[in-house]
Amino acid sequence: MTDAKTKIDETVKSNDVVLYMKGTKTMPQCEFSSRVAGVLNFMGVEYVDVNVLADDAIRQGIKDYSDWPTIPQLYVKGEFVGGCDIVTEMTLSGELDALFDAKGIAYDKDAANRIREANA
Repeated sequence: MTDAKTKIDETVKSNDVVLYMKGTKTMPQCEFSSRVAGVLNFMGVEYVDVNVLADDAIRQGIKDYSDWPTIPQLYVKGEFVGGCDIVTEMTLSGELDALFDAKGIAYDKDAANRIREANA
């Protein structure tokens, strides 16, 4: 494995929730990263944010690692969940809640319901 892939693998496997994004959870640098970070922040999910803009090797490495061409990328308990569109769909359908429940990830269920109500 390359150094970037080793670092990504260690990060993904040693943290319950990881978001590879452009920017940080407090200062996203693109609309798509902002949307996913916003969902996680609003739902009170504790997660590690990795700013791919800070390291070109990580920026390309995460695409190779997941075989997914876009950023952001969400990982839960070492598994790739998806990017912005998938996370948005899962949030609105309740699938993200079910995933968090199944994986033992703490989140605010009322906040998740408020997201769905606001988008109904």
